[in-house]
Amino acid sequence: MSLPNCETLLLEQREGVLYVTLNRPDSRNAMSLSMVEELRAVLAAVRHDHRVRALVLRGAGGHFCAGGDIKDMASAKARGNDAYRDLNRAFGSLLEEAQCASQVLIAVLEGAVLGGGFGLACVSDIAITRQDAKYGLPETSLGILPAQIAPFVVKRIGLTQARRLALTAARFDGTEALRLDLVHFCENDDQAVAERLEQSLQQVRQCAPGANAATKALLLATETEPLGTVLDHAANQFADAVLGNEGTEGTLAFVQKRKPTWAQ
Repeated sequence: MSLPNCETLLLEQREGVLYVTLNRPDSRNAMSLSMVEELRAVLAAVRHDHRVRALVLRGAGGHFCAGGDIKDMASAKARGNDAYRDLNRAFGSLLEEAQCASQVLIAVLEGAVLGGGFGLACVSDIAITRQDAKYGLPETSLGILPAQIAPFVVKRIGLTQARRLALTAARFDGTEALRLDLVHFCENDDQAVAERLEQSLQQVRQCAPGANAATKALLLATETEPLGTVLDHAANQFADAVLGNEGTEGTLAFVQKRKPTWAQ
């Protein structure tokens, strides 16, 4: 696997985990078009690489992401409607690709988690927040709309809560994010966040990477495909998995009362 060179991201790979840090701290990691393109390139680079078991996404400088980059919006203005549309749609493509990544996507959320940052939180498989993080959908208070993130917010927390938050631009903290089921864990300080992250990664490492990737795709398919189609496809996948390398190793490890190779 060859990772792309990045100017807006910090990348570190160790022990089967790719740590991706949004690195524009002067703007609270606001999402520029360059950052969107680099994140999409990273996701493409690891798409079929089961050696990468998890992706950990977080922000530098005490903030996750404060939303879209105002400078990009200003420069797009001179190019007209098409430039705004293309800029906005590129972020939607990033959210689609992040949601469907074959790896487990873990978001570590602190500081500003606004707009586009909120959207990224909504496509994570595991979300860990600091209690004092600041969440919100500020778009309508700026006279615009959360165009690309809206479908992901609705799927994450439901239409009723999404309407309330989007139509009031209300701000809330990590405790409320947990109550809304936006996140899975809410921790009080950096040490607790680090411990929760390590615990989550240890749990991911117990699971076979191929089985995890197929299971994630199966779960996502339940939202878009008819039940019968999902079950038929799942039955075929189950048979292939039982007879495949991971299924064989998992069964043998169970009989021999040892950890399977992927968990050692």
